[in-house]
Amino acid sequence: MAFLTDVSFDVIAPEHAAPLYDLIRKNRDFLGRWLPWVDGVTSVEDTTAFIEKVMKQNDDGRGPHYSILSAGRVAGIAGFHPVDWPNRNSELGYWLGEEFTGQGLATAACRLLLHHGFADLGLNRIEIRCAKGNKSSIAVAERLGMTYEGTLREEEFLNNKYVDHMVYSILSREYEEQTREQR
Repeated sequence: MAFLTDVSFDVIAPEHAAPLYDLIRKNRDFLGRWLPWVDGVTSVEDTTAFIEKVMKQNDDGRGPHYSILSAGRVAGIAGFHPVDWPNRNSELGYWLGEEFTGQGLATAACRLLLHHGFADLGLNRIEIRCAKGNKSSIAVAERLGMTYEGTLREEEFLNNKYVDHMVYSILSREYEEQTREQR
């Protein structure tokens, strides 16, 4: 497996709309296997609308989204689903174009989000939910030391059928313990 050679993360911005849309367009079949929103993205304007939505989410203090860059090229995105402040928790969402998989980019992006969520936002719990069978996302959650909590049956209608979601989470105290052990 190739591993992170030149990776960076930029807070998502309007100038990322065209390259993100191009990445979605080129990876429509690959992304559509696990992501229900792909077919609804048919123009740069659709991507711009998403970016504006998550920028407002960040401005409202409900968690940022980042463009993942590999060697200066947009490789995908990673961010928080809106933070649930009364319960101090959130869920991570992320995706990569196929050519950028297998390089540790999703794991690195999620590590950045975990650090930000626990150290800067003061969250107590962060989770990843993914369709059962999505081995790549399951592997990301496991590499992050998240705990498998269970399966939500027929949680999502995807590609004309219901799919189960696997739920993984990590608590602030568990993250802090991991961080101490890695020093």
